[in-house]
Amino acid sequence: MSALEEKISPSDEKTAGRLATDDASSNDGTSLRHVSKVDVDVTKVTNPLAGVSKAQLLRDVEAFAQEKGLVDDVETLKRGALLAQRPADFQQIEELSQDEKSAIAHEYAHKWSHPLLLYVTIFVCSIGAATQGWDQTGSNGANLSFPQEFGIPESGPGVSAEAAARNQWLVGLVNSAPYIASAFVGCWLSDPLNNWFGRRGTIFITAVILLVTPIASAFTHNWYELFIVRFILGIGMGAKGSTVPVFAAENSPAQIRGALVMGWQLWTAFGIFLGFCANVAVVDVGRIAWRLQLGSAFIPALPLCIFIWFCPESPRWLMKKNRYPQALRSLTRLRHNKIQACRDLYYIHVQLLEEQKIIRGETYVRRFTELFTIPRVRRATVASGVVMLAQQMCGINIIAFFSSSIFVQANYTAKQALYASLGFGAINFLFAFPALVTIDTFGRRSLLLFTFPQMAWTLLAAGLCFLIPGNTNKARIGLVALFIYIFAAFYSVGEGPVPFTYSAEVFPLAQREQGMAWAVATCLFWAAVLSMTFPRMLHAMTPTGAFGFYAGLNVIAFCLIYLFVPETAQYTLEELDAVFNVPHAKFISHQNTKTLPYWFKTSILRKKDVVRPAPLIQLDKNLVGAGEKRVDPSMA
Repeated sequence: MSALEEKISPSDEKTAGRLATDDASSNDGTSLRHVSKVDVDVTKVTNPLAGVSKAQLLRDVEAFAQEKGLVDDVETLKRGALLAQRPADFQQIEELSQDEKSAIAHEYAHKWSHPLLLYVTIFVCSIGAATQGWDQTGSNGANLSFPQEFGIPESGPGVSAEAAARNQWLVGLVNSAPYIASAFVGCWLSDPLNNWFGRRGTIFITAVILLVTPIASAFTHNWYELFIVRFILGIGMGAKGSTVPVFAAENSPAQIRGALVMGWQLWTAFGIFLGFCANVAVVDVGRIAWRLQLGSAFIPALPLCIFIWFCPESPRWLMKKNRYPQALRSLTRLRHNKIQACRDLYYIHVQLLEEQKIIRGETYVRRFTELFTIPRVRRATVASGVVMLAQQMCGINIIAFFSSSIFVQANYTAKQALYASLGFGAINFLFAFPALVTIDTFGRRSLLLFTFPQMAWTLLAAGLCFLIPGNTNKARIGLVALFIYIFAAFYSVGEGPVPFTYSAEVFPLAQREQGMAWAVATCLFWAAVLSMTFPRMLHAMTPTGAFGFYAGLNVIAFCLIYLFVPETAQYTLEELDAVFNVPHAKFISHQNTKTLPYWFKTSILRKKDVVRPAPLIQLDKNLVGAGEKRVDPSMA
């Protein structure tokens, strides 16, 4: 519910016990909404409806219904507002019917119980991610063939060292084309596309692009035609990647938002797996194998084009456009009971009013500059940038893009390399399923801090295995694959699902399109750098040096996450205002002086009598439903 911060600066310490008025503001410009006694070391997540009298609340709802064209639903909206004000005490709200109370009790007791349409909506729109994964692996297999077809071989008889180096850069350029386009064009088009066509319309437009361009890539005649087609594919990929996770996050209940939004990662992993299957299926068809490997990526885009129109539009986008009747209809389709829809509609509306006091975002340029000028938004920009950058620093895409080439370096045959890559794709997909549970129970931050050290040592071990002597040594061949598979397993439950889920939820509504565009552009720009440089790196540094380099980047990424990425699990999108109102210096200090010592004493020294430090974020009881538990953003 509310994510607005209540805090008092050190200079205000003497007045910490005084009552805050409705118009008082924090140092970050955040409006304080209701009476509360606060601690200078604590950030409180409070309900903006708390402290409002019942009579005033009902008058506010009547005015809201008149203004937004919801007069026919005013009585249900009143009951929904009372529920939003006192969610933990719903049994004591006399105005609620027994059926409505039963629906709320069921919601709290069964967090996975929602209309089928909600799940269909999330996973239909996430199908687009399969195109991205399939394209990665299509180019992975095609790398073994198309350079020879287009006269840019990376090695072989008659290829000089100078020509080989040039061709390695060209192959990297072709592979990186979608990510260059995404980072510099596609991601930044998502804001105007969403503004004009909505979330569903944008997803449809990008699906058409993802349907046409893979087919076109199969009919290219030279490397620069292939580069152009893949560049256009990247425009659709960037706009889609900036829209789909936001669409999923805006439709999802807070308690399972992580699991639903990670449908993006699940479908990406599934697309990677299917792409490897396609690579293996066509490996023996001859010279056109690489064309089929690239062209087959159109398949998941086809159902996305069709079924996206059966999904309801994002209620938050509709509210942003002041289309409240449609927003209520959309929410009603996504909730079991209309009282839940009315509660969520009014509560989101109140939060948006609070956001608008400090965040305007009327124009494209202003929305972009506010990513860096408003403290609360700037911290979200940093955190999302870190998790997206870390996805490339961890080295997963050196496997996803170039595993076939890597396995050939380990003395696999071309066919064996494709089968070994298929094993990588299967593990990447299967180990994404545990994250469906862990991402909302253990939290985003905890998964990252656990898995990055594991990815570092497994990647280093895989690289060192290339030093085992003997070109036909079975131990060398098997160990390289083993450590790459273990690396993929750790990635799939941690850094795999977190970045797109995290980035889709951390920005206020006014900056959500621009913020997600920034995050995805960061991710795909560095994916382009990786694609472009790795073929040359593999030859210049050897596999051992390249793997060791990325193992070191895992350690750096771990440190950045520890310092700049707070937990977001189980908070509503609006409550996250409070989480990101905590200054970086305060968050880092709490980590180093309280959280880290507590972890060291309990996990390393195994002490039993250590007092758990007070949470950095404190929750008002009216934000917590019956039986719910929250994750402290400062605790790992």
